[in-house]
Amino acid sequence: MPSSSSTAANRQTSIDDDGVLGGRGVVRIASVAALGGLLFGYDSAVINGAVSAVQSHFQADATSLGFAVASALLGAAAGALLAGRLADRLGRLAVMRIAAVLFLVSAIGTGFAPSLWVLILFRIVGGFGVGMAAVISPAYIAEIAPSRVRGRLGALQQLAIVSGIFISLLIDFIIAEMAGGSGEPFWFGLEAWRWMFLAMAVPAILYGALSLSIPESPRFLIATHRLSEAKAILTKLVGAANIDAKVERIRETMEREKAPSWRDLKSPNGRIARVVWIGLGLAIFQQFIGINVIFYYSNVLWVAVGFDEGQAFVITIISATINIVTTLIAIATIDRFGRKPLLIIGSIAMTVTLTTMSIIFGTANVVNGSPVLEGAQGPIALIAANLFVVAFGMSWGPVVWVLLSEMFPNRMRAAGLSLATGGLWVSNWIITVTFPGLKDLSLALAYGFYALCALLSLFFVLRFIEETKGKELEDVQG
Repeated sequence: MPSSSSTAANRQTSIDDDGVLGGRGVVRIASVAALGGLLFGYDSAVINGAVSAVQSHFQADATSLGFAVASALLGAAAGALLAGRLADRLGRLAVMRIAAVLFLVSAIGTGFAPSLWVLILFRIVGGFGVGMAAVISPAYIAEIAPSRVRGRLGALQQLAIVSGIFISLLIDFIIAEMAGGSGEPFWFGLEAWRWMFLAMAVPAILYGALSLSIPESPRFLIATHRLSEAKAILTKLVGAANIDAKVERIRETMEREKAPSWRDLKSPNGRIARVVWIGLGLAIFQQFIGINVIFYYSNVLWVAVGFDEGQAFVITIISATINIVTTLIAIATIDRFGRKPLLIIGSIAMTVTLTTMSIIFGTANVVNGSPVLEGAQGPIALIAANLFVVAFGMSWGPVVWVLLSEMFPNRMRAAGLSLATGGLWVSNWIITVTFPGLKDLSLALAYGFYALCALLSLFFVLRFIEETKGKELEDVQG
């Protein structure tokens, strides 16, 4: 029989190799951090079910409506750009808690907004929290995750985002059904669309409360010279074996004479590091393929081509469910197949499906300025739209967040991720605010542009993206 010391050693090996015991703790910690993604998804999609009622209630024209929908993205861009510096100065957990407070304020402010401009103001406040959460959640998860499961844990961010989208759309649907329409009075005389926004207070409070139960990032602690705290946390996460050497290696990669700043994004030759431009390109392409048009405007889109509001809600919820399922597929495969192959497959599939949608809308009969899908056109458009969601959900959705959290060296991770995420939100804003006008002009043109961007993303990946599967964060070079 093996000795007790041998059994203990085997058990420790099992923990390190399989992550059975220690891994559960890491998954729990990563899941709490990923709740920021859930709020990100919820805040982004909640406007979908409310947009028609908001337009009617405030008598908004297409331009004002587009700005109201996209306004949160302006705040998100600003929040993302600020999050990196705050995270390096105050810590990762402090930024999570600030984001939770901003979400809560936004939920209350938008729910009781007396005018469209007040609603826009509080959408921007919520967007600020979205941007901060979008930066800090993947950065934190990457910094606490063992390298061999980092892809799966990093993909929890996207799973949380799509779950937030699904929950938001489902709550919108339930409230609208119970009230008899999104613009109808509901509890306490408030219109249904107001309760759609107010419901965001629940996950905001949950996120803030649970952030009190997880440890600070050990890499942040090492960067701020709190080595004993970092060592204790790392020991709990990855075991005691070679812990001193690991701490020292992390310390060497984060050694700096000056406080963290945007200067960290420069390479030794004084120019912006190549990896920064690549990260920014990834973030821009993720948005320019038009995925958020599906989740921000799908109700309006499907009503415009002949479905009623109830059918549009159901179609949107089905798309959100598909997004969750395909994200689970990505989580299961990302550490096996790698990041780059999934991006390549996704780019090809998105190009095909978006081109199909462009052709369908381009050949549809136009009645009162809107295309009407007849015969097989409706089912083909629905299948193409949902296959597009499948392609995105198993590739560019989760993989981009994983890559952005991994590809920057330790010394510039927060700043690099902050800049890339800021670029992502600006790109999201451009796509979101221009879609109503493009829709009125030509849906075929809109989806044709997104298809072109999907095709260009394929060449971008082939030329610039390097595989990060299995690499330690300390091995990543800028």
